[in-house]
Amino acid sequence: MANTPPGADNHESLDETDKAIIRHLQHDGRMSYAALSPLVGLSEAATRQRVNRLIDHGVMQVVAVTDPATVGLGLQAMVGIVTVGDVRAVADALAEIEAVDYVVIVAGRYDIVIEVVANSTDDLLDLINGQIRTIPGVDRTEILTYLKLVKQTYTWGTA
Repeated sequence: MANTPPGADNHESLDETDKAIIRHLQHDGRMSYAALSPLVGLSEAATRQRVNRLIDHGVMQVVAVTDPATVGLGLQAMVGIVTVGDVRAVADALAEIEAVDYVVIVAGRYDIVIEVVANSTDDLLDLINGQIRTIPGVDRTEILTYLKLVKQTYTWGTA
């Protein structure tokens, strides 16, 4: 591969072997290098090097993803936030809240959209009123409580 780190310029800097590695690890992140290497056509050592490079360059992470409901967090919600002032400062403050697991600055009806998890509606109310609405620059919020998660994938960039 070129000297440019994978993913540094655009998705085209990932070759088919990189994409295959990512696809297989998305399916089974605990797969050993011995099992992965024949699937991607590399030696075990070369596979290990590729995986480490993809991780080191921030192209991918191998992590455990939990289902919030099975670990006692029975309530998930998206919160649309309208801000006044510096939207980046508000986003940074929201990112510091433990119960917030996703923060994105957006264009449109809201300035920021976040995802939150809570144990109960009382905990969600405490989070919204006690932490989110008290951040300087938060003007309005709209809470969209999840009723049922129908689909969730993490397969970007491997097609």
